[in-house]
Amino acid sequence: MKHRIVVLGAGYAGAYAAGTLARRLSASDTEVTVVNAEPDFVQRLRLHQLVAGQEIEAPRLGELFAGTGVRLRVARVTAVDPERRVVAVADARGGEELGYDTLVYTLGSHGADGGVPGAAEHAYDVAARPSALRLRERLDGLDRGGRVVVVGDGLTGIETATEIAESRPGLAVTLVARGELGARLSDGARAHLRRACDRLGVTVLEHTEVTAVEAARVLCADGGVLASDATVWTAGFTVGPLAAAAGLEVTADGRIVVDRSMRSVSHPDVYAAGDSAYAIGDNGLPLPMSCASAGYTGRQAVNAIVAQLTGRPAARTKLEYVANHISLGRRDAILQLVDGEGLAKPKYLAGRRAARVKAGILWMSLWASVHPTFGLPTRRRRLAAAPTAARARAVAQP
Repeated sequence: MKHRIVVLGAGYAGAYAAGTLARRLSASDTEVTVVNAEPDFVQRLRLHQLVAGQEIEAPRLGELFAGTGVRLRVARVTAVDPERRVVAVADARGGEELGYDTLVYTLGSHGADGGVPGAAEHAYDVAARPSALRLRERLDGLDRGGRVVVVGDGLTGIETATEIAESRPGLAVTLVARGELGARLSDGARAHLRRACDRLGVTVLEHTEVTAVEAARVLCADGGVLASDATVWTAGFTVGPLAAAAGLEVTADGRIVVDRSMRSVSHPDVYAAGDSAYAIGDNGLPLPMSCASAGYTGRQAVNAIVAQLTGRPAARTKLEYVANHISLGRRDAILQLVDGEGLAKPKYLAGRRAARVKAGILWMSLWASVHPTFGLPTRRRRLAAAPTAARARAVAQP
C-alpha cells in the first residue's frame, strides 16, 4: 500500500511542498494529493494590485501540477480528524473524506476584524482573491472623488492605500494608523514613506483607533467620523479554526505549534508550514506571517518528511527573517533590513531601485511556487521498509 501524503492548501508553502514531495519521493511508494478551495494559484502578495485594477497572473493549479504526479482536489476543507487520519472536504457535488498517512497543513491565514462592530459586514479585505475582486468591483463603481478608507498601517495597509491612490487618482484615499505611521521602520525609511503618501495624495490619520464600521462611514475612538464609500480592513490576520477543532496543539490565535522540523508537537503525522504554523526562528522568536516564512517552513517540512520516510539525513533549512519589503505603487518601494530581534536597522533601500527589488522578489516567489520541481534530481527516493522518526527528530534538535 502506498504512503498517502495530503497537502491542505496550495498557496506559496503548499504548492511548493506538494510538487517537491511528488518529485523527491517514488511514485511506486507514495501518492501526493493537494486540496485547495480554488482552481487557481493566488498571488497573495499582489492582491493589492488586483484591487487597484491591474491584471495579475493566476496560473491554473491543474497546469501547475501536470506531469508531477500530484493529484489535485478542488474543494474546501471542512474538518480534520487526526485520530482517524482523515480530512473532510466538500464542493458543489457534496462531501467526502480523504485518508492520509502524512498530513501537510498549509491553509494559511485570512483577515481578522478584531471584533470591531460592523467590520465584517461593511468592510472589504485583501487577504483572499474573492474578497479582493469584490473590492475591485466596488472601486470600479465609484465616481471621481469617491472616498476610500484603509484601516490598518501594517505592510498590507500601506501597500493597499498607496496602490489604490496611484492607480485610481480620482479617488480620495485615507490611511488610518493606530499608532505612528511606519513605526517599525528606520527614521530614514519612515520619512520616505511619509513623502510617498504626500506625493500620492494619501491622507494619513495617526494615533487613531477605529471603534465601528458602518455602510458609509467609519467611527473613531476620539469621536471622529470618516465618510467612506469603500472601507478596506487590513488591521490584522488570523488562521481558521480547523486545527484547533481537530485537537492539535495550537496557540491562542489557532496556529499549529511545531518543532524545528515543522512537525506538530502533539500529532507526529501532521506537519504545518506558512501562516498556519507557529514556528520558532533561529533567533529564538516566532517567525512572522509572511511569504518568506512560508518558503523557509515549507522547505523544512519537505526535508523532514523525505528524511523520515526514506531514512536519509534531514537537511536543515535556515529559519530567519531579514527584511521588510513594502511597495508604494509601481515605481516606488522600501526595502527595510531588520536585525536578529526583528527590529529595523538604520540601513534601508528606497525608490525605484527598491521597487525593482520588490518586483524581483514577487517574480521569484511566483516562479518558485509554480515550478516546485525545477532543479531537483530526476531520481525519486524509495521509502525505507520501516520509516522511523529518528531521522526527523535529528533536524528538530536546536
